[in-house]
Amino acid sequence: MGTHHYNLSEQFEFTGKVKILSIVGIFVGAAAIAFGFLSGAHERTFANLLLMAYYFACVCMSGAFFLAVQFVAQAGWSASILRIPQAMAKTLPIAVVILIAVIGLGLYTHNLYHHWHADGLTDPNSPNYDQLIAGKSVFLNVPFFLARQFIFLGSYSIFAYFVTKWSYNEDLTGGLESYRKSFKYSCIFLVVYGFTTPVFAFDTIMSLEAHWFSTMFGWYNFAAMWVSSLATIAVILILLRKAGYMSWINNSHLHNLGQFIFGFSIFWTYVWFAQFLLIYYANMSEETVYFYKRFNNYEFWFYLNLVMNFLSPLLLLMDRDNKRSENILLAVSIIVLCGHWVDYYQMIMPGIFEFGPKSGSGFGILEIGIALGFVGLFTFTVLSALSKKPLLAKNHPFLQESLNHHL
Repeated sequence: MGTHHYNLSEQFEFTGKVKILSIVGIFVGAAAIAFGFLSGAHERTFANLLLMAYYFACVCMSGAFFLAVQFVAQAGWSASILRIPQAMAKTLPIAVVILIAVIGLGLYTHNLYHHWHADGLTDPNSPNYDQLIAGKSVFLNVPFFLARQFIFLGSYSIFAYFVTKWSYNEDLTGGLESYRKSFKYSCIFLVVYGFTTPVFAFDTIMSLEAHWFSTMFGWYNFAAMWVSSLATIAVILILLRKAGYMSWINNSHLHNLGQFIFGFSIFWTYVWFAQFLLIYYANMSEETVYFYKRFNNYEFWFYLNLVMNFLSPLLLLMDRDNKRSENILLAVSIIVLCGHWVDYYQMIMPGIFEFGPKSGSGFGILEIGIALGFVGLFTFTVLSALSKKPLLAKNHPFLQESLNHHL
């Protein structure tokens, strides 16, 4: 099998039903947000906006991370699918703007982060004084909090911009200069990303419950965002293949993605269980409160999370043939993506709604509508980016290896 069998300039056309449905999804999301605010459910609307904005940003960030891993590993198998994570990485600045806007407005209106951002918590003369929050105020204060968001998300976006730019330049000029730049800066990016993503997760999600903390929480979130991104790449790749694009993709490429999704689903479960077990057997009230709220008020979501994110990929992707099956891998990837929505839901909602669903959270029009809106926005922005350049990085130095990849 060689490159002469394929159209190296094949380009995706973003038209038809997919484009219309993505735009409809965006309007549904906008209507759900408007409904939430007009009906007075401000806190619940902000909670869902944070959930989906964080999810959107995490998937796009991990698209950039996927690119960096492939360059540093000098991986050959993935050379022919890089346009998909590149499109996700190129969309990252849009996700960043939305997430920072949600966080900023949530802080301003006190609908988010009120456990540490409320009047009098750090004032010893106030009846609301909280000694623990006051002790954390050097780190948890609005200027420093927002500065970290800008620095972390900005650095990821800058890398995403340049690594996609160099890949497109490689198409035009050939040679190894662009690849060497990508390799060099990917090495730097992986170090920066590895140290900052746990802090990003501490800030954005864990600080919703500022009295509680876990040193494993950052890696738990990293595992979730990484496996979600892998599942997203698999979904886009398989649907493109079903639509007649990317004919160079074979079952061995699917096998690799299936292995990653399977392996990192197990890793996510390992971190989840390690965090749970440490808190369970230590049995300290300041830590067990986290799981107490989830057992008592979100029990259904708690167990659904494990079924979708652990049992489903474990049972369905353990078999080699299943990893190589378009339909099975597509189904598992969709389950995993929905499962990590559940994962983020049970991370976020109990931290905002202290006394569980009866205090204002729940599942209904707001959750479904806002989720559909962000799915529509993600689809529209990523597929628009994907349609701008050919689907194959034709001058990638390992392209031949990828086109002849067989396991």
